[in-house]
Amino acid sequence: MEASEAKSKRAGGSRLCCICNKRRPVLKRPKTLQQICRECFYEVFEEEIHQVIVQNRLFKSGERVAIGASGGKDSTVLAYVLSELNRRHNYGLDLFLLSIDEGITGYRDDSLETVKRNEVQYGLPLQIVSYKDLYGWTMDDIVKMIGLKNNCTFCGVFRRQALDRGATLLKVDKLVTGHNADDIAETVLLNILRGDIARLSRCTSITTGEDGPIPRCKPFKYTYEKEIVMYAYFKKLDYFSTECIYSPNAYRGFAREFIKDLERLRPRAILDIIKSGEDFRIATTTKMPEQGTCERCGYISSQKWCKACVLLEGLNRGLPKMGIGRPRGSVNGDNKHTKAGSTAKSIESKQCGSLDF
Repeated sequence: MEASEAKSKRAGGSRLCCICNKRRPVLKRPKTLQQICRECFYEVFEEEIHQVIVQNRLFKSGERVAIGASGGKDSTVLAYVLSELNRRHNYGLDLFLLSIDEGITGYRDDSLETVKRNEVQYGLPLQIVSYKDLYGWTMDDIVKMIGLKNNCTFCGVFRRQALDRGATLLKVDKLVTGHNADDIAETVLLNILRGDIARLSRCTSITTGEDGPIPRCKPFKYTYEKEIVMYAYFKKLDYFSTECIYSPNAYRGFAREFIKDLERLRPRAILDIIKSGEDFRIATTTKMPEQGTCERCGYISSQKWCKACVLLEGLNRGLPKMGIGRPRGSVNGDNKHTKAGSTAKSIESKQCGSLDF
């Protein structure tokens, strides 16, 4: 009996990578549960992303591409891998780093220092655009006025537009973001819970905004967050790991925990949710919003005013909740809020995204 156990231990101790069958495995892939060595993990991780790029024809040779860089693990790994693949497979891309400074003391100022180091490490030009320059407000200022309950609404709306404004400054053809498979699965669930049919119909698309100013691509659409963390760890990449100080109560956080629970029970659940989102069909009788442009700032919008202008108008009037929980365009310069606005300090409105470009 003892001899049998000793033999079993020796067999277990000599287990080899299931891909190369040469080296000892150092991890079990969350996506496939394969036990593989570090070198094979690098290879399959990078090759899967390369195949996603090629099969979906995300880029064309000669394009200028901005990488949304926050300093976090996803965008740092994206910048590193895309730089490597661009050289290895001769994509012929001109790559840039694009960062948004939301004005969050103790968080964004520190993460931007990481991005500045990445600029040097990867040899990629960096452009930083701030909320203060674009909107006249920082997130610190907004949180002081609105509190912690709805601050993510402001940040999400402003950040999305700021990325487009920054991409325009860089005169790029595409914008890539580090949204991974976990993020997309969360978004599918959130859009179902909110009944947001318009966003549900496009949230799983690997490229969005093709009818807008600058298309956005998600090369990490099928890449698990755990594998991104492992890649960054084994490669010893320089990234910022602190969570935003204003996001502990974000609605998305509850969907994230649910996704993680599902992943523990069934690792393929993440990809299955994405597949379900891709296969959703919207009834032909469902009225979808028609895209136009904001009358105030010219940004894409399905209403007279884009959401950023509505939120900004509320801030500038001293009525920050004016754009929360209302349909887009419910504040279009009319007199619906005149009574409430008469008691607020009159502030000259700053047109959203009014950075000169």
